[in-house]
Amino acid sequence: MSQILTTMDDVLYYPILIIVLLAAGLFFTVRTRLIQFRWFRECIRVVMQKPSKEGSVSSFQALMVSTASRVGTGNIIGISTALCLGGFGSVFWMWAIAIIGGATAFIESTLAQVYKRRDANGDSYGGPAYYIEIALHNKLLAGAFAFFLIITYAGGFNALASYNLQSTFSVYGFYEKGVTSWVIGGILAVLVGYCLMGGGKRIMRVTEVLVPFMGVLYVILALVIIIMHIGMIPSVLSAVLADAFDFQKILGGISGSCMMYGIKRGLYSNEAGVGSAPNAAAAADVSHPAQQGLVQMLSVFIDTVLCTATALMCMFSGVTPTKAMAGAPYVQAATQTDFGAFGPIMITVAMVLFAFTTLIGNLFYVDNCLAYLNGKKTPSKGFMKGFRLLAVLVIFVGAGMSMDNAWAVADICMAFMCLINIPSILALNGTAIAVMDDYGRQLDAGIENPVFKASDIGLDESDLEYWK
Repeated sequence: MSQILTTMDDVLYYPILIIVLLAAGLFFTVRTRLIQFRWFRECIRVVMQKPSKEGSVSSFQALMVSTASRVGTGNIIGISTALCLGGFGSVFWMWAIAIIGGATAFIESTLAQVYKRRDANGDSYGGPAYYIEIALHNKLLAGAFAFFLIITYAGGFNALASYNLQSTFSVYGFYEKGVTSWVIGGILAVLVGYCLMGGGKRIMRVTEVLVPFMGVLYVILALVIIIMHIGMIPSVLSAVLADAFDFQKILGGISGSCMMYGIKRGLYSNEAGVGSAPNAAAAADVSHPAQQGLVQMLSVFIDTVLCTATALMCMFSGVTPTKAMAGAPYVQAATQTDFGAFGPIMITVAMVLFAFTTLIGNLFYVDNCLAYLNGKKTPSKGFMKGFRLLAVLVIFVGAGMSMDNAWAVADICMAFMCLINIPSILALNGTAIAVMDDYGRQLDAGIENPVFKASDIGLDESDLEYWK
Protein backbone atom coordinates (compact mmCIF):
# COMPACT_ATOMS: atom_id res chain seq x y z
CA MET A 1 0.00 0.00 0.00
CA SER A 2 2.82 2.43 0.87
CA GLN A 3 4.42 1.87 -2.54
CA ILE A 4 1.13 2.50 -4.35
CA LEU A 5 0.54 5.76 -2.45
CA THR A 6 4.10 6.96 -3.08
CA THR A 7 3.87 6.20 -6.81
CA MET A 8 0.53 8.02 -7.14
CA ASP A 9 1.94 10.97 -5.22
CA ASP A 10 4.99 11.23 -7.48
CA VAL A 11 3.01 10.97 -10.74
CA LEU A 12 0.36 13.52 -9.73
CA TYR A 13 2.93 16.13 -8.76
CA TYR A 14 5.46 15.55 -11.53
CA PRO A 15 4.86 16.24 -14.28
CA ILE A 16 1.13 16.98 -13.92
CA LEU A 17 0.58 19.30 -10.96
CA ILE A 18 3.91 21.11 -11.03
CA ILE A 19 3.18 22.27 -14.59
CA VAL A 20 -0.44 23.21 -13.82
CA LEU A 21 0.46 25.15 -10.67
CA LEU A 22 3.38 27.08 -12.08
CA ALA A 23 1.67 27.85 -15.37
CA ALA A 24 -1.53 29.04 -13.68
CA GLY A 25 0.31 31.09 -11.06
CA LEU A 26 2.44 32.84 -13.67
CA PHE A 27 -0.59 33.43 -15.89
CA PHE A 28 -2.59 35.01 -13.06
CA THR A 29 0.41 37.09 -11.98
CA VAL A 30 0.65 38.57 -15.47
CA ARG A 31 -3.14 38.97 -15.86
CA THR A 32 -3.45 40.80 -12.53
CA ARG A 33 -0.44 42.96 -13.38
CA LEU A 34 1.55 41.86 -10.32
CA ILE A 35 -1.29 42.40 -7.89
CA GLN A 36 0.76 40.77 -5.13
CA PHE A 37 3.02 43.82 -5.13
CA ARG A 38 0.75 46.59 -6.48
CA TRP A 39 -1.95 46.23 -3.86
CA PHE A 40 -0.12 44.81 -0.87
CA ARG A 41 -0.85 47.92 1.22
CA GLU A 42 -4.50 47.66 0.20
CA CYS A 43 -4.55 44.09 1.58
CA ILE A 44 -3.60 45.43 5.01
CA ARG A 45 -6.21 48.18 4.87
CA VAL A 46 -9.22 46.11 3.86
CA VAL A 47 -8.64 43.28 6.33
CA MET A 48 -9.66 45.53 9.22
CA GLN A 49 -12.96 46.70 7.70
CA LYS A 50 -16.07 45.79 9.66
CA PRO A 51 -19.10 44.08 8.08
CA SER A 52 -22.14 46.23 7.33
CA LYS A 53 -24.51 43.76 9.00
CA GLU A 54 -24.27 43.17 12.74
CA GLY A 55 -23.20 39.58 13.46
CA SER A 56 -22.00 38.85 9.91
CA VAL A 57 -18.59 37.30 9.21
CA SER A 58 -15.98 40.05 8.91
CA SER A 59 -13.00 40.07 6.54
CA PHE A 60 -10.78 39.48 9.55
CA GLN A 61 -12.78 36.44 10.69
CA ALA A 62 -12.71 34.97 7.18
CA LEU A 63 -8.96 35.57 7.12
CA MET A 64 -8.57 33.80 10.45
CA VAL A 65 -10.55 30.74 9.30
CA SER A 66 -8.52 30.40 6.09
CA THR A 67 -5.30 31.10 7.99
CA ALA A 68 -6.30 28.49 10.59
CA SER A 69 -6.25 25.94 7.79
CA ARG A 70 -3.17 27.32 6.02
CA VAL A 71 -1.12 27.98 9.16
CA GLY A 72 -0.77 24.59 10.73
CA THR A 73 1.48 21.61 11.19
CA GLY A 74 2.85 22.05 7.66
CA ASN A 75 4.53 25.28 8.75
CA ILE A 76 6.73 23.31 11.13
CA ILE A 77 6.81 19.63 10.19
CA GLY A 78 6.30 20.19 6.45
CA ILE A 79 9.21 22.62 6.17
CA SER A 80 11.43 20.42 8.31
CA THR A 81 10.60 17.44 6.08
CA ALA A 82 11.36 19.46 2.93
CA LEU A 83 14.78 20.49 4.28
CA CYS A 84 15.67 16.94 5.29
CA LEU A 85 14.50 15.24 2.10
CA GLY A 86 14.91 17.98 -0.51
CA GLY A 87 17.70 20.19 0.82
CA PHE A 88 18.02 23.91 1.58
CA GLY A 89 17.01 24.84 -1.99
CA SER A 90 13.45 23.77 -1.24
CA VAL A 91 13.02 27.05 0.69
CA PHE A 92 13.51 29.08 -2.50
CA TRP A 93 10.90 27.07 -4.40
CA MET A 94 8.51 27.45 -1.47
CA TRP A 95 8.96 31.25 -1.76
CA ALA A 96 8.41 31.11 -5.51
CA ILE A 97 5.16 29.12 -5.27
CA ALA A 98 3.90 31.52 -2.58
CA ILE A 99 4.65 34.67 -4.59
CA ILE A 100 2.89 33.50 -7.74
CA GLY A 101 0.29 31.71 -5.61
CA GLY A 102 -0.83 35.05 -4.18
CA ALA A 103 -2.36 35.95 -7.55
CA THR A 104 -4.07 32.55 -7.74
CA ALA A 105 -5.53 33.08 -4.26
CA PHE A 106 -6.88 36.47 -5.33
CA ILE A 107 -8.63 35.03 -8.40
CA GLU A 108 -10.30 32.07 -6.66
CA SER A 109 -11.46 34.04 -3.62
CA THR A 110 -12.79 36.92 -5.70
CA LEU A 111 -14.82 34.45 -7.77
CA ALA A 112 -16.17 32.87 -4.57
CA GLN A 113 -17.44 36.29 -3.47
CA VAL A 114 -19.04 37.06 -6.84
CA TYR A 115 -21.00 33.80 -6.95
CA LYS A 116 -21.76 33.40 -3.23
CA ARG A 117 -25.26 32.44 -2.09
CA ARG A 118 -27.57 33.60 0.71
CA ASP A 119 -28.82 31.28 3.46
CA ALA A 120 -32.08 31.44 5.43
CA ASN A 121 -30.50 33.76 8.02
CA GLY A 122 -29.28 36.20 5.38
CA ASP A 123 -25.64 35.14 5.74
CA SER A 124 -23.50 34.25 2.73
CA TYR A 125 -21.74 31.05 1.75
CA GLY A 126 -20.06 29.63 -1.34
CA GLY A 127 -16.81 28.38 -2.81
CA PRO A 128 -15.53 26.55 -5.90
CA ALA A 129 -18.46 24.12 -6.06
CA TYR A 130 -20.80 27.09 -6.46
CA TYR A 131 -18.85 29.07 -9.05
CA ILE A 132 -18.25 25.89 -11.05
CA GLU A 133 -21.98 25.14 -11.10
CA ILE A 134 -23.27 28.70 -11.59
CA ALA A 135 -20.68 30.15 -13.96
CA LEU A 136 -19.49 27.01 -15.78
CA HIS A 137 -22.87 25.25 -15.64
CA ASN A 138 -21.28 21.96 -14.66
CA LYS A 139 -22.99 20.32 -11.67
CA LEU A 140 -21.05 17.06 -12.07
CA LEU A 141 -17.68 18.78 -11.83
CA ALA A 142 -18.93 20.92 -8.95
CA GLY A 143 -20.07 17.83 -7.09
CA ALA A 144 -16.73 16.12 -7.72
CA PHE A 145 -14.90 19.11 -6.25
CA ALA A 146 -17.11 19.10 -3.14
CA PHE A 147 -16.52 15.37 -2.72
CA PHE A 148 -12.74 15.67 -2.98
CA LEU A 149 -12.68 18.61 -0.57
CA ILE A 150 -14.53 16.54 2.03
CA ILE A 151 -12.14 13.62 1.55
CA THR A 152 -9.13 15.94 1.68
CA TYR A 153 -10.00 18.04 4.70
CA ALA A 154 -11.96 15.61 6.85
CA GLY A 155 -9.64 12.77 5.85
CA GLY A 156 -6.15 13.33 4.46
CA PHE A 157 -5.29 16.70 6.00
CA ASN A 158 -6.75 15.97 9.43
CA ALA A 159 -5.08 12.58 9.63
CA LEU A 160 -1.77 14.23 8.75
CA ALA A 161 -2.21 17.05 11.28
CA SER A 162 -2.87 14.48 13.98
CA TYR A 163 0.19 12.45 12.99
CA ASN A 164 2.41 15.54 12.91
CA LEU A 165 1.27 16.63 16.36
CA GLN A 166 1.91 13.32 18.06
CA SER A 167 5.33 13.00 16.34
CA THR A 168 6.62 16.02 18.30
CA PHE A 169 6.31 13.98 21.50
CA SER A 170 8.69 11.26 20.22
CA VAL A 171 11.74 13.10 21.64
CA TYR A 172 10.52 12.77 25.23
CA GLY A 173 11.39 9.91 27.53
CA PHE A 174 7.77 8.95 28.26
CA TYR A 175 7.01 8.33 24.56
CA GLU A 176 6.35 4.68 23.75
CA LYS A 177 6.01 3.86 20.06
CA GLY A 178 2.63 2.34 19.29
CA VAL A 179 1.14 3.51 22.59
CA THR A 180 1.71 7.22 23.19
CA SER A 181 0.67 8.15 19.65
CA TRP A 182 -2.79 6.63 20.22
CA VAL A 183 -3.17 8.35 23.58
CA ILE A 184 -2.34 11.75 22.08
CA GLY A 185 -4.62 11.05 19.12
CA GLY A 186 -7.45 10.21 21.50
CA ILE A 187 -7.02 13.41 23.53
CA LEU A 188 -6.88 15.52 20.38
CA ALA A 189 -9.96 13.83 18.94
CA VAL A 190 -11.98 14.53 22.10
CA LEU A 191 -11.00 18.21 22.18
CA VAL A 192 -11.79 18.76 18.50
CA GLY A 193 -15.06 16.86 18.86
CA TYR A 194 -16.15 19.16 21.68
CA CYS A 195 -15.46 22.23 19.55
CA LEU A 196 -17.18 20.79 16.48
CA MET A 197 -20.40 20.04 18.28
CA GLY A 198 -20.75 23.81 18.80
CA GLY A 199 -21.00 24.38 15.02
CA GLY A 200 -19.48 26.96 12.73
CA LYS A 201 -19.88 30.00 15.01
CA ARG A 202 -17.82 28.35 17.72
CA ILE A 203 -15.14 27.58 15.12
CA MET A 204 -15.07 31.27 14.20
CA ARG A 205 -14.67 32.35 17.83
CA VAL A 206 -11.93 29.83 18.61
CA THR A 207 -9.86 30.56 15.52
CA GLU A 208 -10.24 34.33 15.94
CA VAL A 209 -8.50 34.06 19.33
CA LEU A 210 -5.98 31.25 18.76
CA VAL A 211 -4.63 32.03 15.28
CA PRO A 212 -3.18 35.47 16.09
CA PHE A 213 -1.85 34.18 19.42
CA MET A 214 -0.06 31.15 17.99
CA GLY A 215 1.27 33.12 15.02
CA VAL A 216 2.77 35.89 17.15
CA LEU A 217 4.22 33.40 19.65
CA TYR A 218 5.91 31.41 16.92
CA VAL A 219 7.26 34.48 15.10
CA ILE A 220 8.75 35.81 18.37
CA LEU A 221 10.53 32.47 18.88
CA ALA A 222 11.86 32.61 15.32
CA LEU A 223 12.95 36.26 15.63
CA VAL A 224 14.93 35.49 18.77
CA ILE A 225 16.83 32.75 16.97
CA ILE A 226 17.33 34.89 13.84
CA ILE A 227 18.72 37.78 15.91
CA MET A 228 21.05 35.39 17.73
CA HIS A 229 22.44 34.26 14.36
CA ILE A 230 22.03 37.45 12.31
CA GLY A 231 25.54 37.17 10.91
CA MET A 232 24.69 33.86 9.25
CA ILE A 233 22.01 35.30 6.94
CA PRO A 234 24.31 35.84 3.91
CA SER A 235 25.79 32.34 4.08
CA VAL A 236 22.37 30.71 4.60
CA LEU A 237 20.81 32.60 1.68
CA SER A 238 23.79 31.67 -0.46
CA ALA A 239 23.30 27.99 0.41
CA VAL A 240 19.57 28.22 -0.40
CA LEU A 241 20.15 29.80 -3.82
CA ALA A 242 23.04 27.50 -4.72
CA ASP A 243 20.98 24.41 -3.96
CA ALA A 244 17.82 25.81 -5.59
CA PHE A 245 19.58 26.34 -8.93
CA ASP A 246 21.63 23.15 -8.97
CA PHE A 247 19.71 21.88 -12.00
CA GLN A 248 22.04 18.95 -12.54
CA LYS A 249 21.05 17.66 -9.11
CA ILE A 250 17.36 18.49 -9.66
CA LEU A 251 17.13 16.79 -13.06
CA GLY A 252 19.02 13.79 -11.70
CA GLY A 253 16.07 12.90 -9.48
CA ILE A 254 13.29 15.44 -9.79
CA SER A 255 10.70 13.61 -7.68
CA GLY A 256 12.99 13.89 -4.66
CA SER A 257 14.55 17.24 -5.54
CA CYS A 258 14.48 20.55 -3.67
CA MET A 259 12.17 21.94 -6.37
CA MET A 260 9.58 19.22 -5.87
CA TYR A 261 9.66 19.29 -2.07
CA GLY A 262 9.55 23.09 -2.01
CA ILE A 263 6.52 23.18 -4.29
CA LYS A 264 4.70 20.30 -2.58
CA ARG A 265 5.25 21.53 0.96
CA GLY A 266 4.65 25.15 -0.07
CA LEU A 267 1.35 24.21 -1.72
CA TYR A 268 0.32 22.06 1.23
CA SER A 269 0.97 24.95 3.57
CA ASN A 270 -0.35 28.00 1.66
CA GLU A 271 -3.14 26.16 -0.25
CA ALA A 272 -3.20 28.73 -3.08
CA GLY A 273 -5.19 27.21 -5.94
CA VAL A 274 -6.41 24.25 -3.93
CA GLY A 275 -9.90 25.75 -3.63
CA SER A 276 -10.20 25.64 0.14
CA ALA A 277 -9.85 29.30 1.16
CA PRO A 278 -12.66 30.46 -1.20
CA ASN A 279 -15.12 28.66 1.09
CA ALA A 280 -14.12 31.01 3.91
CA ALA A 281 -13.87 34.00 1.56
CA ALA A 282 -17.47 33.57 0.42
CA ALA A 283 -18.72 33.85 4.01
CA ALA A 284 -17.35 37.38 4.51
CA ASP A 285 -19.65 40.41 4.42
CA VAL A 286 -17.84 42.93 2.20
CA SER A 287 -18.88 45.73 -0.16
CA HIS A 288 -16.76 44.49 -3.07
CA PRO A 289 -15.61 40.95 -4.05
CA ALA A 290 -12.05 42.12 -4.70
CA GLN A 291 -11.66 42.96 -1.02
CA GLN A 292 -11.87 39.31 -0.02
CA GLY A 293 -9.55 38.38 -2.87
CA LEU A 294 -6.98 40.73 -1.35
CA VAL A 295 -7.56 39.41 2.16
CA GLN A 296 -7.00 35.80 1.09
CA MET A 297 -3.89 36.83 -0.83
CA LEU A 298 -2.59 38.25 2.45
CA SER A 299 -3.22 34.90 4.13
CA VAL A 300 -0.83 33.21 1.68
CA PHE A 301 1.90 35.67 2.65
CA ILE A 302 1.26 35.24 6.39
CA ASP A 303 1.64 31.51 5.96
CA THR A 304 4.88 31.89 4.00
CA VAL A 305 6.38 34.14 6.70
CA LEU A 306 5.79 31.37 9.25
CA CYS A 307 7.24 28.73 6.91
CA THR A 308 10.32 30.90 6.45
CA ALA A 309 10.63 31.30 10.21
CA THR A 310 10.83 27.51 10.59
CA ALA A 311 13.34 27.20 7.76
CA LEU A 312 15.64 29.86 9.21
CA MET A 313 15.45 28.37 12.70
CA CYS A 314 16.54 25.04 11.29
CA MET A 315 19.27 26.35 8.99
CA PHE A 316 20.79 28.68 11.61
CA SER A 317 21.13 25.84 14.11
CA GLY A 318 24.03 24.16 12.34
CA VAL A 319 22.31 20.79 12.71
CA THR A 320 22.76 18.84 9.49
CA PRO A 321 19.42 17.62 8.12
CA THR A 322 19.20 13.90 7.34
CA LYS A 323 16.42 11.65 6.08
CA ALA A 324 16.24 9.97 9.49
CA MET A 325 15.48 13.34 11.12
CA ALA A 326 12.69 14.31 8.69
CA GLY A 327 9.77 15.90 10.49
CA ALA A 328 9.63 16.86 14.15
CA PRO A 329 13.08 15.52 15.20
CA TYR A 330 14.99 17.97 12.97
CA VAL A 331 13.21 21.15 14.02
CA GLN A 332 13.28 20.12 17.67
CA ALA A 333 17.02 19.35 17.49
CA ALA A 334 17.53 22.74 15.83
CA THR A 335 15.79 24.69 18.60
CA GLN A 336 17.58 22.67 21.25
CA THR A 337 20.94 24.11 20.13
CA ASP A 338 19.83 27.59 21.23
CA PHE A 339 17.32 26.93 24.01
CA GLY A 340 18.46 23.62 25.44
CA ALA A 341 15.77 21.26 26.73
CA PHE A 342 13.22 24.10 26.53
CA GLY A 343 13.51 24.21 22.71
CA PRO A 344 11.67 20.96 21.91
CA ILE A 345 8.98 21.88 24.47
CA MET A 346 8.33 25.20 22.69
CA ILE A 347 7.93 23.37 19.37
CA THR A 348 5.50 20.94 20.97
CA VAL A 349 3.40 23.80 22.37
CA ALA A 350 3.36 25.50 18.96
CA MET A 351 2.36 22.24 17.30
CA VAL A 352 -0.53 21.74 19.73
CA LEU A 353 -1.92 25.18 18.83
CA PHE A 354 -1.19 24.83 15.11
CA ALA A 355 -2.71 21.36 14.86
CA PHE A 356 -5.84 22.23 16.80
CA THR A 357 -6.68 25.32 14.76
CA THR A 358 -5.88 23.48 11.52
CA LEU A 359 -8.31 20.70 12.40
CA ILE A 360 -11.25 22.96 13.20
CA GLY A 361 -10.50 25.30 10.29
CA ASN A 362 -10.47 22.32 7.93
CA LEU A 363 -13.85 21.10 9.11
CA PHE A 364 -15.42 24.53 8.53
CA TYR A 365 -14.72 23.96 4.82
CA VAL A 366 -16.17 20.45 5.01
CA ASP A 367 -19.49 21.69 6.41
CA ASN A 368 -19.88 23.99 3.42
CA CYS A 369 -19.36 21.19 0.88
CA LEU A 370 -21.61 18.76 2.74
CA ALA A 371 -24.38 21.33 2.40
CA TYR A 372 -23.66 21.64 -1.32
CA LEU A 373 -23.97 17.89 -1.88
CA ASN A 374 -27.20 17.90 0.14
CA GLY A 375 -28.96 20.19 -2.31
CA LYS A 376 -27.41 23.34 -0.80
CA LYS A 377 -29.06 22.68 2.55
CA THR A 378 -27.34 21.82 5.79
CA PRO A 379 -27.76 18.07 6.38
CA SER A 380 -29.88 16.90 9.30
CA LYS A 381 -28.53 17.24 12.83
CA GLY A 382 -28.32 13.49 13.09
CA PHE A 383 -26.23 13.20 9.93
CA MET A 384 -23.91 16.04 10.98
CA LYS A 385 -23.32 14.52 14.39
CA GLY A 386 -22.55 11.17 12.77
CA PHE A 387 -20.20 12.75 10.23
CA ARG A 388 -18.37 14.75 12.89
CA LEU A 389 -17.90 11.62 14.95
CA LEU A 390 -16.41 9.97 11.86
CA ALA A 391 -14.13 12.99 11.35
CA VAL A 392 -13.03 12.74 14.97
CA LEU A 393 -12.27 9.04 14.42
CA VAL A 394 -10.04 9.96 11.46
CA ILE A 395 -8.10 12.30 13.74
CA PHE A 396 -7.60 9.44 16.17
CA VAL A 397 -6.50 6.98 13.46
CA GLY A 398 -4.17 9.53 11.84
CA ALA A 399 -2.06 9.72 14.96
CA GLY A 400 -1.05 6.07 14.48
CA MET A 401 -0.19 6.25 10.75
CA SER A 402 3.34 6.11 9.31
CA MET A 403 4.91 9.39 8.18
CA ASP A 404 5.16 8.38 4.50
CA ASN A 405 1.54 7.24 4.29
CA ALA A 406 0.21 10.28 6.14
CA TRP A 407 1.95 12.72 3.78
CA ALA A 408 1.13 10.72 0.63
CA VAL A 409 -2.61 10.54 1.40
CA ALA A 410 -2.76 14.29 2.08
CA ASP A 411 -0.81 15.11 -1.09
CA ILE A 412 -2.95 12.88 -3.32
CA CYS A 413 -6.26 14.25 -1.99
CA MET A 414 -5.06 17.83 -2.42
CA ALA A 415 -3.87 17.14 -5.97
CA PHE A 416 -7.36 16.09 -7.09
CA MET A 417 -8.84 19.32 -5.68
CA CYS A 418 -6.24 21.38 -7.55
CA LEU A 419 -6.83 19.59 -10.84
CA ILE A 420 -10.51 20.57 -10.69
CA ASN A 421 -10.21 24.07 -9.25
CA ILE A 422 -7.33 25.51 -11.28
CA PRO A 423 -8.78 24.76 -14.75
CA SER A 424 -12.09 26.19 -13.49
CA ILE A 425 -10.63 29.51 -12.34
CA LEU A 426 -8.58 29.70 -15.54
CA ALA A 427 -11.85 29.49 -17.47
CA LEU A 428 -13.40 32.20 -15.26
CA ASN A 429 -10.41 34.48 -14.86
CA GLY A 430 -11.96 37.15 -17.11
CA THR A 431 -14.68 37.77 -14.53
CA ALA A 432 -12.18 38.09 -11.68
CA ILE A 433 -10.01 40.50 -13.70
CA ALA A 434 -13.06 42.63 -14.53
CA VAL A 435 -13.91 42.77 -10.80
CA MET A 436 -10.32 43.76 -10.01
CA ASP A 437 -10.38 46.52 -12.61
CA ASP A 438 -13.71 47.82 -11.27
CA TYR A 439 -12.22 48.01 -7.77
CA GLY A 440 -9.14 49.79 -9.09
CA ARG A 441 -11.22 52.37 -10.96
CA GLN A 442 -13.13 53.24 -7.81
CA LEU A 443 -9.93 53.54 -5.77
CA ASP A 444 -8.46 55.83 -8.43
CA ALA A 445 -11.64 57.94 -8.21
CA GLY A 446 -10.97 58.49 -4.51
CA ILE A 447 -13.66 56.09 -3.21
CA GLU A 448 -12.29 54.66 0.03
CA ASN A 449 -14.75 51.78 0.25
CA PRO A 450 -15.67 50.66 -3.31
CA VAL A 451 -19.11 49.10 -3.89
CA PHE A 452 -19.66 46.43 -6.52
CA LYS A 453 -22.62 46.03 -8.87
CA ALA A 454 -22.62 43.03 -11.17
CA SER A 455 -24.16 44.98 -14.03
CA ASP A 456 -21.14 47.31 -14.09
CA ILE A 457 -19.01 44.54 -15.57
CA GLY A 458 -21.76 42.94 -17.66
CA LEU A 459 -22.61 39.97 -15.43
CA ASP A 460 -26.07 38.41 -15.64
CA GLU A 461 -27.70 39.37 -12.33
CA SER A 462 -30.20 36.50 -12.59
CA ASP A 463 -27.35 34.08 -11.82
CA LEU A 464 -26.41 35.96 -8.64
CA GLU A 465 -27.89 36.39 -5.17
CA TYR A 466 -25.71 39.39 -4.29
CA TRP A 467 -24.30 42.44 -6.10
CA LYS A 468 -27.54 43.59 -7.72
